[in-house]
Amino acid sequence: MDKLESMQLFVAVVDAHGFSRAAEVLGVPRSTVSRVVKELEAWLGSQLLQRTTRKLSVTAEGRRYYEECKRVLADIATLESSFPGRSAEPAGRFKVGMPHSFARHCILPRLPEFLQRYPSLNLILCSSDYVEDIIQEGYDCVIRSGRIEDSTTLVARPLATFSWKVLASPAYIKNYGKPEQLDDLERHHAVGYLNHATGRTTGWLFKLDQGDYALRMRETLVVDDTDAYIQAGVQGLGLIRIASYLARPWLQSGALISCLDNLSYELPLSLVYPQNRYLPMTVRAFYDWSRTVLQQPDSI
Repeated sequence: MDKLESMQLFVAVVDAHGFSRAAEVLGVPRSTVSRVVKELEAWLGSQLLQRTTRKLSVTAEGRRYYEECKRVLADIATLESSFPGRSAEPAGRFKVGMPHSFARHCILPRLPEFLQRYPSLNLILCSSDYVEDIIQEGYDCVIRSGRIEDSTTLVARPLATFSWKVLASPAYIKNYGKPEQLDDLERHHAVGYLNHATGRTTGWLFKLDQGDYALRMRETLVVDDTDAYIQAGVQGLGLIRIASYLARPWLQSGALISCLDNLSYELPLSLVYPQNRYLPMTVRAFYDWSRTVLQQPDSI
């Protein structure tokens, strides 16, 4: 039994959530995939996968082995790529996650150039505002906003900084005036954005000399979709607060007007990935590319 090949095959089965899909990705018979996994389980003396007629699940031992296999394979690939005689081009499966609005407005418009630069890469881009466990869900890396807590299993690298902007439509300002300072917000109302993770609308944070200040606005409408949220602001239904990379086109067109610029709240964007001895070549390539994209004047 080729241990390295068995590890690669087992990782493919877990990532693909099944033997048939893994066989398709690898271009081998399904019977080969099933046989190698059984031999691997016999060799380790542990059941790695729980098989039923409808579902394939990973056991606790299987999950631990999967995570170690990913680390070992990444280390091998990165080590080999460091030698001049080996190709330094990233290749194979690469799963990355990021917030939906960020993917749509910042990454997807420029993604063709990344894929053209690395044609051997099989990119899986998942746009979701909620990534519970990077390792558990099989991500190679994710882009996250905000301050990243210290971790022994994850690494965070800074990409860029964006700011939260309070915006109002010309129609709203005509009817209610433009807030000029924090106290003015008591006389205004906002569109609420529902956070399904908490079941509450998102509060507003402002940077003051004495520290962060949290505020809950009086809300006349609540939505749970970014596009609907922005459109509600454009229609004058209330003040809205969105990231600077979303605000730019609306500010340029005059559909929305920036308020309280002196109190804008800045947050970092980071690339987060599982801790490895060597930085995987695919992660390094994506980090370098996305950092270049985001540091251009028209990105954030």
